[in-house]
Amino acid sequence: MTLTTLVSGGSAGMRETAIYAALEQDLARSGVHLGTALILEGLPDGKAATLPPGLDLDIKRIAPGCLCCIGNLTLRVTLNRLLRKPPARLYISIADSTHLAQLRTFLLHPPYDDFLEMTPDLAV
Repeated sequence: MTLTTLVSGGSAGMRETAIYAALEQDLARSGVHLGTALILEGLPDGKAATLPPGLDLDIKRIAPGCLCCIGNLTLRVTLNRLLRKPPARLYISIADSTHLAQLRTFLLHPPYDDFLEMTPDLAV
């Protein structure tokens, strides 16, 4: 099962910074970097957070838009490709938390319920 965290709030750069901080904390706590993938909703401001040294991440970017509404097909395709070789950890960063509950429900139902273990959300 892939541990999956939904990340919402703030700008794209703030969400990425929060993800990288969480990864650094996990690494400091366990001393082991788990294979991690990120699905990041586009960067409308064109600024990316600085990737911490020593972390090898599989990063996928999706164009901005509601992932549970207009981006559903894009999210499905991206998730399906990632889950062919499932990472130990997955962060999904979304700009608008309005439909966060719907996105969580989508990920808790088949086929994703067999692959993803949802963890508490990370709000920025």
